[in-house]
Amino acid sequence: MDVESSESDLTSRVAEGDRAAEAELCRRLVPRIHLYGRRHLGSASAADDLVQLVLIKLIEALRAARLRDRDKLVQFVMGTCRLTVLDLRRTARRQDQLLQRYGADLVPATPPMPRMDDGQLARCIQALTDRERSVVVLTFYDERSAGEAARSLGLSDANVRVIRHRAIKALHACMGGSA
Repeated sequence: MDVESSESDLTSRVAEGDRAAEAELCRRLVPRIHLYGRRHLGSASAADDLVQLVLIKLIEALRAARLRDRDKLVQFVMGTCRLTVLDLRRTARRQDQLLQRYGADLVPATPPMPRMDDGQLARCIQALTDRERSVVVLTFYDERSAGEAARSLGLSDANVRVIRHRAIKALHACMGGSA
């Protein structure tokens, strides 16, 4: 590809189906679009989104030969940036209005947590084997991973996970849940 190709020449080649010209044109325009997005949208991620949206619109317009004056490519791109930013802001405003109006109806009310019988839990924990109780205490109370608990108890990681699973199942059944 000729590095010195003008943007007008690149637009002509894009209209003819030259994918390398598309890539070069996009490479040249990305910094301008990204800067516009940073200035008008305020974040790098929003600017990245703007780059994608504008480049898609540009490539579609060039492939369909809808750009009348190829010498005004930059003006077309900046105008597309401006209109896309306005559309993004309009959409955000509409979403905010809808959330304010209907947001409370969208979030289901969380049921209150049932009160746990601490005495029953203590009896259930005491009913576990020493090994199961050790695994439960290390993984839940001490917040250790299965690997850390395994090293402390001289077991394999998989063994700790199996013991923990069975202990939780036994606790659930003991506390009155369906196992």
